[in-house]
Amino acid sequence: MRLKINHLTHYRFEQPVHYGMQQIRVTPKPMASQRVLSWSLALEGGKRELTFDDYHRNTVDLISIDRDATEVSIRSTGEVELTETHGVVGAHVGPAPLWLFERATPRTKAGSGCKALVRKVEGESQLERLHALMALIHEEVTYEKGQTDSGATAEESVAAGHGVCQDHAHIFCACAREMGFPARYVSGYLLMEDSPHQEATHAWAEAHVTGLGWVGFDVSNKQSPDVRYVRIATGLDYNEAAPVTGTRYGGEAEELTVALEVAQQ
Repeated sequence: MRLKINHLTHYRFEQPVHYGMQQIRVTPKPMASQRVLSWSLALEGGKRELTFDDYHRNTVDLISIDRDATEVSIRSTGEVELTETHGVVGAHVGPAPLWLFERATPRTKAGSGCKALVRKVEGESQLERLHALMALIHEEVTYEKGQTDSGATAEESVAAGHGVCQDHAHIFCACAREMGFPARYVSGYLLMEDSPHQEATHAWAEAHVTGLGWVGFDVSNKQSPDVRYVRIATGLDYNEAAPVTGTRYGGEAEELTVALEVAQQ
């Protein structure tokens, strides 16, 4: 399947920005099942200082915000061709060692809530247990927008009983690591069947299975990723795979608008 993506992130500030640097992760990862046919990044109100691959092999664009800017626009566009793998990403490649993904972060530290979920998981094989974990989280933590923010932890989301795809991915990572699996957070694009227009990128998780390598699990949609999913960035949690992170001085009263279109070609 071939997908065309148009992703706009627009910031408006009531007060001018004195200084700002942002790390942008919006470029899809090239891999055997995901071929990037074309991709471009256009900026207004800032400039690209450099591009590099981080230790998760994410493509990162470092941009500086123009002095006294009151608006910044980041637009990424391109086409990606996907091949069906039924969620299997494959063998682990460096430079980050596999054992690193067994480590909990503040957002993915398993407490009483996640440990209670793990005790309910059934299944004989590793893959059966991970699919059972995905189904259990989907049942116990309802998908509901507007109830959490990017700082929510897995434990907070389990306790609340609701969240969005980011929260589901954090819970899955926390529980999978508690079960002894290396796990990582994934950000990306998803082709929606009802409309090409979206307000945010998507998130899911991957766990490392003996004999298969990395396998994806989308708790929010209760399935493994297929040819509608475009992988952008991976990390231990949201902070390492977020589309935009950074810092600035000035620029008070920020207003953020995201316009995303994912369409089949």
